[in-house]
Amino acid sequence: MQRYKILHRTYYNYSNEVMLGPHELRLRPREDYELRIESASLKITPEASLHWCRDVENNSVAIASFDSPTQQLLIESEVIIQQFNQSPYDFLLADYAIEYPFAHEAEDWVLLLPYTVLPVKEIQQQLLEWNKNFWQKGERVQTYSLLERINNHIHDNLAYSMREAPGVQSAPETLSCGTGSCRDFAWLFIQSVRCLGLAARFVSGYLQVMPTPIDNGATHAWAEVYLPGAGWKGFDPTLGSIAGSDHIAVAVARSPESVPPVSGSFTGVADSTIDVGVWVNKC
Repeated sequence: MQRYKILHRTYYNYSNEVMLGPHELRLRPREDYELRIESASLKITPEASLHWCRDVENNSVAIASFDSPTQQLLIESEVIIQQFNQSPYDFLLADYAIEYPFAHEAEDWVLLLPYTVLPVKEIQQQLLEWNKNFWQKGERVQTYSLLERINNHIHDNLAYSMREAPGVQSAPETLSCGTGSCRDFAWLFIQSVRCLGLAARFVSGYLQVMPTPIDNGATHAWAEVYLPGAGWKGFDPTLGSIAGSDHIAVAVARSPESVPPVSGSFTGVADSTIDVGVWVNKC
């Protein structure tokens, strides 16, 4: 077991006083048999009333509501977790899923359908062509090996860029420019895998990395694929590895746009700026 302390600060500054609308905060890691939350605190300025709920994906969501005008919004989340995912390769696939292609069982398929939605036909055709780098029609391959090939290919052939622009690049955009952020690489992996008929979803969370003088960690994004017998297994094409003990999932979704860490609105005539700091340390 490894303990981590996660500190996530978000500052919004406004050029004039504004009234803040409700803000949705997805900052609390997903708890399961591999991850336990030891302690958690959430500080918000100006004062806000909090309502906790679970969204349709069972992500923890805090909804903050405000009563007073302000020129600054500060959100600070501090969480200490216990991470038990020390052996991410310790899993077994169901016999029928060891080799690809395979068919999901009917009851599973009903639940997995939202995670198999294909991109528009033009993008689909481009990805089917790109997927020929990893699999040829009629070929039988080890399912995990196929996913590993795609994961490693993105890592080895595309250049990582800490892209500040909002949103996510389409798969063709990432392939054509040869660069992308972690969320772009995760989305490319997801759409590629879906074009092979597998169920995949987007994961937003944290990654513990070697600390530097100015940065101890980062928000991060990767993908999960449903593998019968093993469940949802994480693949990180930014690192070219399977998701392990240094990956701390906060939210999952069918698409990246559904799970920003902080989302909300304001009313008033003002310009706004945002500053985000994340520190993830072993403790």
